[in-house]
Amino acid sequence: MNNLSRHLGVAAVATLVIGEVVAIGIFLTPATMARSVGSPFWLLAVWLLMGAMALSGALCYGALAARFPEAGGGYVYLREAFGPGVAFLYGWKCLLVMDPGITALLGAALASYVGYATGMSGAALKAVAIGSILALAAVSMLGVRFGARLMQLLMVLKIGALALLAVLALALHAGSWSHFVPFIAQRAGSNPLPGALAPAMIGGFFAFGGWWEITKLGGEAKDPARTMPRALAIGVIAVTAIYILTSAVFLYLVPLERVTSGETFAAQAGEALFGPSGGRVFATIVIVAVLGSLFALLMALPRVYYAMARDGVFFKSVAVLHPRFSTPTRAIAVQATVASLYVLLGTFQQILAFFIFVTVVFLALTVVGLLVLRRREGIAAYRIPGYPLSPFLFLVLVAVLLFLLAGHDPFQAA
Repeated sequence: MNNLSRHLGVAAVATLVIGEVVAIGIFLTPATMARSVGSPFWLLAVWLLMGAMALSGALCYGALAARFPEAGGGYVYLREAFGPGVAFLYGWKCLLVMDPGITALLGAALASYVGYATGMSGAALKAVAIGSILALAAVSMLGVRFGARLMQLLMVLKIGALALLAVLALALHAGSWSHFVPFIAQRAGSNPLPGALAPAMIGGFFAFGGWWEITKLGGEAKDPARTMPRALAIGVIAVTAIYILTSAVFLYLVPLERVTSGETFAAQAGEALFGPSGGRVFATIVIVAVLGSLFALLMALPRVYYAMARDGVFFKSVAVLHPRFSTPTRAIAVQATVASLYVLLGTFQQILAFFIFVTVVFLALTVVGLLVLRRREGIAAYRIPGYPLSPFLFLVLVAVLLFLLAGHDPFQAA
């Protein structure tokens, strides 16, 4: 059985983090967050808080990735900390629901914006979603080095487009700084604090979701003890800065009083910059953003099934690597096939909703596993930047998020 080739450096892994995380969330969540908190200051506070949560979690996952530089990410860490039973549950949860659900969700989101830009509808959009998933899956089979280069190109296009929006907004004086006044006080009609923070934090978590998935590529990172922790931290810090700046540009273009929904917020910002054609311009930017995230998922997530197959808890044939490209092509095909089936069934959003809570629980359990392993094997084996603040901060914020999720929809959480 062949081993995965190690080609990914710090820049490549950080690019994958940014490329996967910065997706449709930044175009949809700022509206919900801004409308709920009703204040530029509190919007900034939520972004910083969720960025701190993601960074503290990334530092913990980075320590685990350095200790266990294997394909599989959370599956491997849970196996080492709590045994094969917990890892088995995590792996099959990823395989059957979470991974194909997220993939299908992004594919459908991409197709909806293609439909907005071109006028397509119905079965044609499902074909676009499935075609995008299968095409990107095929590209991800061509090797991690080629995939990383394509990911870098998509990230440059994505971040370049967002930067261009900011430059044009300021150069054309398309907005007004008065939209930030008052800076701290809540606008009329917004939810009272601290209740207003609940939907804002849930939206922020959704926007940051996925940073942990890149650790599943640990078996293909060069010098993983150095590469993974640094790349995760750099990627999350960059994403936080991108989200804050993009939200500021949106507020500069559209006052809080006019914010209604994510789609209209983006359309209003586009119209302020580009006139009536602004919606199509924004649709193009969103398509590029989602393409990058979808491709990163199809590169990272199948490594869990590869690791499961190597452990004998999934079909052994899935652990066979392609003789030329050294990629787990069969594992990639499994994810792409199940995701495409979810697109056809059209029920993936409902299925995904029922597993958000348990996914956050597994994130917390993984960080608890880090503390268990550190105590079992000794401090020298696990260098956790910011210890004990980083794991403590992450677990406290996750507990708050779980409480908010349970309060928001007790049935789904149960």
